[in-house]
This record gives sequence, C-alpha cells and structure tokens, in this order.
Amino acid sequence: ALFMITLGIIISTLTVTSANHWLTAWLGLELNMISILPVITKQKHPRSTEAATKYFLTQAMASALLLFSSTLNAWQTGSWDITQLNNKLSCILMISALTMKMGAAPAHFWLPEVLQGSTLTTTLLITTWQKIAPITLLYMISNHIQSNILLPIGLLSILVGGWGGINQTQLRKMMAYSSIAHLGWTMTVISIAPNIALTNIIIYMAISTPFFLLLTSSSSKTLQTMTTTWAHAPTATIIMMLLLLSMAGLPPLTGFTPKLLILDKLVMYKLTPAATTMAILSLLSLTFYLRTMYLLASTTSPTTTQSTTLWRLKPNYYQITTILTPIALFNITILPALLT
Repeated sequence: ALFMITLGIIISTLTVTSANHWLTAWLGLELNMISILPVITKQKHPRSTEAATKYFLTQAMASALLLFSSTLNAWQTGSWDITQLNNKLSCILMISALTMKMGAAPAHFWLPEVLQGSTLTTTLLITTWQKIAPITLLYMISNHIQSNILLPIGLLSILVGGWGGINQTQLRKMMAYSSIAHLGWTMTVISIAPNIALTNIIIYMAISTPFFLLLTSSSSKTLQTMTTTWAHAPTATIIMMLLLLSMAGLPPLTGFTPKLLILDKLVMYKLTPAATTMAILSLLSLTFYLRTMYLLASTTSPTTTQSTTLWRLKPNYYQITTILTPIALFNITILPALLT
C-alpha cells in the first residue's frame, strides 16, 4: 500500500510537470490529492481526519476553479495548451486556483491547520513536494500574468507568513507560516523573472527538508521540546540553528541568495517600493526564526543526559540530511546564479 501511494504521489506530480494540456494537468493534480489523503489520515486521530477533510475540500475547490478557468480559456481562444492562457479572466481565475493549491495568502487558512493535524514527515511532504505541481503551472503561464496581480498576493503572503508565525509555539504551524512567506517571495517575482522564482522555491525546499528531518529524528513538535535538544545531540542542534538562519535569509548562508536576486530584479523593474516593503516584512519572519534559534542554543538544560537517548539510536534520514545540509548552508553551491 505504501509503495502504491508513493508511486501515485510521484507519478501525479510528474504528470503535471510534463503536461501540455490543461486536462492532463488537472488529472495529475486530482491524482496527487487522492494519493496524499491516506498519508494524512495514517494516524488514527480526529485531528488527522480533520486535517485530511480540510485538505480535500480546499484542493477540490481549487481543482474545480482550475478546470473552470481552463475551460473558459478554451472556449474563448480554442486552445487547451497550458502556455496559451490568453484570456484575462481565465488568467486571474487560474492564479486564484493555484494560490489556493499552494496555500499562499489570502487562501492560506487551510495550511497551518492541515500541517498541525499531520505527522512531521507528512508536513515535510506538503510543504515541499506538494508545491512542485502548482509552482510548475504558475511558471508555465508566467508570461501571461500581470505583475500587478501577483505583487499584492506576494506581499500579503510575506506579511501573513511573518505575522502568523510570530505567535506560534507549535513548530508545524510555525513552519506553515514560514512556507507561506517563502511562497510570497516566489510569487512576487515569478511574472518578472520566473527562473529566479524557481531558484527561490528550490532553495527553500533544500533548506526545509533537512530541518524537518532533524525535527523528526528528535521528535520535536513544540518550541518547549526544542529546548532540550542541545543536551541530546549538539551537532544536530548547531545544524538546525544554521538552517533556521539560512531560512531567515541571513548572509552568507544560501537562503540569502534568492532574496538578494529577487530584490535586485524588482529594483531593476522600477518596483523599489515593493522591494523595500518585502525587505521590511521579512524582519517579521526573522523574529520567530531568531526566537527559535535562541531556544535551541541559549537555553541549554541544566543537566546533560548520562544515558544514550532513544532517538540517537535511529539514524533515520541522515543520508538525505547530510546531502542537503551543505546545499542549504553554503552559498558557493549556487554561485553561478549570482554571476549571471
């Protein structure tokens, strides 16, 4: 069963990314949603059932909107081609559908709730892999999108992502708001420089994957449980601190590069007020990243453990974490992007 679900999730995403016809893309998104629902409901708990229901309803609504938008476009232009989204109303409806699919503001309300009802591994899946299909579709229609539509959505996402995350003590909800903020950065620039937007979301995935895997291996679900990780695994704690700083976009870590490139592009297109607003709003996100980092580093438990703790014996996901951590931390890996 697990093999079939995994296969369904992978094939559905690949179907969307390689699609040229709106119906094929819609079919891929539907298959993707059906495949992930058993993963969310794996825990036999009312919270996970609630999360799956919310996920299903939102995604179904977004899929219906996507189908309506593409049908309207085909009716007006006679083309089902994804790259030929020439109808203006279709374009706006499609942006709304994809915004809802990804969980960017103002259609973000389902994301924190769904993540809170899921396991950490499922949370990782929803915040990274599940974003690939809608982002690809947005990338494919980026030449038809007006930047004055996406800029407000992006700015609102950065504001909501920062503002919502400040008050959270639950790590999954905090990471949901972090995801919303990063989507905001991607959406502001996707109509101007789609390649930079893609770079931003790939780097976000490369940073959040090892962070989530380290959280999974240490079974940390709240800020309170994070305060004891230093005593258990100092190395993992240091890596988590650096990953948080990279996610916040502090130089010289990798997370800073896409932010710099995005702000540079916005200024180049005479959108300096938007760039300034984004830079200021990102300080909201920085606040909760720094708070989490402070809890990790500065609040060491008074006593260190004398015995080997249970979760140190499970070397789960270490291979992936080892591969992705250097990419997430060292800017040198994406130096060519800076030079172009």
